[in-house]
Amino acid sequence: MRAVRVVQIALALIGIAALAYGAAVLIEARIYQAKAARELAQLRGQRKGAVVKRKLPAPRNGDTIGRLEIPRLRLSVMFVEGADAGDLRRAAGHIPGTALPGQEGNIGIAGHRDTFFRSLRGVKLGDTITLETTTGEWRYRVVSLRVVKPEDVAVLDATHRDALTLVTCFPFHFIGAAPKRFVIRAERLADRAVIPTVPRI
Repeated sequence: MRAVRVVQIALALIGIAALAYGAAVLIEARIYQAKAARELAQLRGQRKGAVVKRKLPAPRNGDTIGRLEIPRLRLSVMFVEGADAGDLRRAAGHIPGTALPGQEGNIGIAGHRDTFFRSLRGVKLGDTITLETTTGEWRYRVVSLRVVKPEDVAVLDATHRDALTLVTCFPFHFIGAAPKRFVIRAERLADRAVIPTVPRI
């Protein structure tokens, strides 16, 4: 009986530790998202007149790049340079080696299916995706949805048309490390001048 009691206490402590870690990660992510969103809004608000799109400076790993939004899904998430565990814990991550917003080619952005990209399970063809950075705003329309194996990195290859590729694990409700990847491909819409708006606090 004593051994059983010890096991029960140990399991309880493990459960408490897991809950505490999960809460800490969630709080860290929310604090980062709010701080990064305020900084982006302030920088955009400081610009006068229409934003002239120019090349985004090469970011370092962990640098905030901008915001990704899908209005119909009410998805709004800041994204950073890099897609390792630390990056994806606090934001969506720009996949190194793919194009940056404003550049020609294929922009790759990854996110966890159980946090920032949870709502992607409801995405539909034709949905509009917006990328916003300090240098401009670009809109994309979803043109394809695919499920691929993790090793199928060809989805991130350069494209003839400017494109945006979102990647997350699949199935969405799988417990543990998901065996596949859900890939959303969107193509860039015609440019339009963007007028800075009142900063969102």
